Amino acid sequence: MTQFPIANGELLVSGLPLSRLAARVGQTPFYAYDRQLLNARVAELRRALPDAVELHYAVKANPMPALVAHMAGLVDGLDVASAGELKVALDAGCDPIDISFAGPGKRDTELEQAVAAGVLLNVESETEARRLAEISARLGWPARVAVRVNPDFELKSSGMKMGGGPKPFGIDAEAVPALLAEIGRLGLAFEGFHLFAGSQNLRAEAIVEAQQKSFELALRLSEAAPAAVRVVNLGGGFGIPYFPGETRLDLEPIADNLARIADDAARRLPDAKLVIELGRYLVGEAGIYVTRVVDRKVSRGQVFLVCDGGLHHHLSASGNFGQVIRKNYPAAIGNRADAAADTVATVVGPLCTPLDLLADRMALPDAQPGDLVAIFQSGAYGASASPQAFLGHPPAIEVLV
Repeated sequence: MTQFPIANGELLVSGLPLSRLAARVGQTPFYAYDRQLLNARVAELRRALPDAVELHYAVKANPMPALVAHMAGLVDGLDVASAGELKVALDAGCDPIDISFAGPGKRDTELEQAVAAGVLLNVESETEARRLAEISARLGWPARVAVRVNPDFELKSSGMKMGGGPKPFGIDAEAVPALLAEIGRLGLAFEGFHLFAGSQNLRAEAIVEAQQKSFELALRLSEAAPAAVRVVNLGGGFGIPYFPGETRLDLEPIADNLARIADDAARRLPDAKLVIELGRYLVGEAGIYVTRVVDRKVSRGQVFLVCDGGLHHHLSASGNFGQVIRKNYPAAIGNRADAAADTVATVVGPLCTPLDLLADRMALPDAQPGDLVAIFQSGAYGASASPQAFLGHPPAIEVLV
């Protein structure tokens, strides 16, 4: 984990030593997100991707308001999945024309808010389209809509498959032409397609294949569209490495393929913009979770570092957020970051459950009460994806540094 440098034995977050940052925050546990790393990741993508492809941030990855406001100034649009996230995106100053709203179970109040705001709604069922037509008629504003397509393929080697086979997300590809006709009859303002085949993928060739198939599917479906296609959202799927043996995603073949798709789109869908929608890839490596050791104990020869934070703040690091076989996130003793990792220790939280595990038998520097444990790769699906009310412990603070 080289994105956070070390000086005088401490991890630096945006140039601040970790112990000083902890003092500035005022308590542990906390999440810290590094602005410089966010900027660098977006700049890296801008250099790699063709200019014709827009970059959107998926707010669900990390909806912290200050972070979303920062990202809104770096990317071309925001994608939200609830009225709560919509409020964050609007408060961040993002133009509603550049906000899209997805989700298989949008409530009527959410649909009404989205129509009134003027954002693009990714329609996920025929029923939702009819509800939108009723809301549009009542409000007097036609709903901007795209069709979220459940493709007839999936993103291979994906950490989480969002398309292919029976899914609650979107409309099966074979049923889309009929829905497009219905959208035309209902008078909704059709704009395009949203295709999201999967997430957390480290294989460039799998992402290339999924993007190519998604674009070809959008081309076929466009023949039944009630209006010119103005946007094709090819989804995301870009992964980050979490565990030993995983390698970073190679952007070059993905960028080359997107350039070919963009050239093809300019000829065959001349009114359409191409979008990729990324969350974890943009913010995941820019964040750390920091918790303080409150006790060190040895049980039958095994060292336990008992901390003031755990799975209630960082469910994914505990292994209870979809891991089939639990693996350790990268971790360090943040205020002893250059010390020899000569102690095998298990890092646990304060909860009364054996599931409250942040690192299992990991080689770490010898740590004592008061030391700071840092969990890397924590910028996405951290605080907001964790059961922070569990057992009544205080929530984790989040800071953008």
